[in-house]
Amino acid sequence: MALKIITDSASDVPRFLIDKYNLHVIPTPVVIEEKDYFDGETIFPEEFYNILRNGTEIKTYHINSFMFHKHFEPYAKKGDEVIYICFSTGIAGTYNAANIAKQELLEEYPDFDLTIVDSKCASLGFGLVVEEALKLAANNVSKEIILEAVNFFSRNMEHIFTVETLEYLYKGGRLSRTSAIAGGLLDIKPIIEVTDAGALQAIEKVRGRGKSLRRIVEIVGERGKDLKEQTIGLVHGDDKKTLEEVKGMLTEKYGCKNFLESYVGCAIGAHTGPGVIGVIFLSEESPYKNLEKK
Repeated sequence: MALKIITDSASDVPRFLIDKYNLHVIPTPVVIEEKDYFDGETIFPEEFYNILRNGTEIKTYHINSFMFHKHFEPYAKKGDEVIYICFSTGIAGTYNAANIAKQELLEEYPDFDLTIVDSKCASLGFGLVVEEALKLAANNVSKEIILEAVNFFSRNMEHIFTVETLEYLYKGGRLSRTSAIAGGLLDIKPIIEVTDAGALQAIEKVRGRGKSLRRIVEIVGERGKDLKEQTIGLVHGDDKKTLEEVKGMLTEKYGCKNFLESYVGCAIGAHTGPGVIGVIFLSEESPYKNLEKK
């Protein structure tokens, strides 16, 4: 019996971490021209963003209970303890579907120890939570302490995003057609956060790409703690150049030196489009540093 940390592909955990910890990542479905693909398994960000730019219609749906059953059952058979850290319920129905699968499995495997955590985070926000849990598990920290840490990191994770175009927010129903047209004409760039309830919310509107990036960096300074020491998450929608620009601003302004970088994957990228940029960071200093270093 072993303790396993698993997640889903909406966490945007970089490949090197997946390989380092042999992390099980459940892929999110993506529908392209009426055909199902699976994020990080049969479709990858570089290809995905080229398809988006070509105007191809893309849809997403959350991982369903049947898929979860398939991914959870091998652990139930082996008697492993499992912590599944999932996409925010404020954005997707992943958590509820996972719990349906858990209840089904408990009928056959009544001793299956599966804890499903609603991260209230998105993208690399819960990717960073997953990384912290993996570090603790690798140092043989108890499941109870890992769950305490997961709760702390989830609760204090800040996500600040902006998009290059309003087109995909409109297509996804998060923006009216009138607002999208007016915003496009005025070069409006919304600043978007993930709220404490785990939902997406536009908190400011600024004009121009440059101003939106600078405002993101300012918000990091306003909300972040221990920025020189913590790991800052940086995500992009196939726009590495802009990510490097933001990284440089964070380094120069706050002395940030630890970064975890990734693409915004298909699950979220379909609704934000190419050019999305996000910075993810903690609003409180981590009390778990010593446990990670043992």
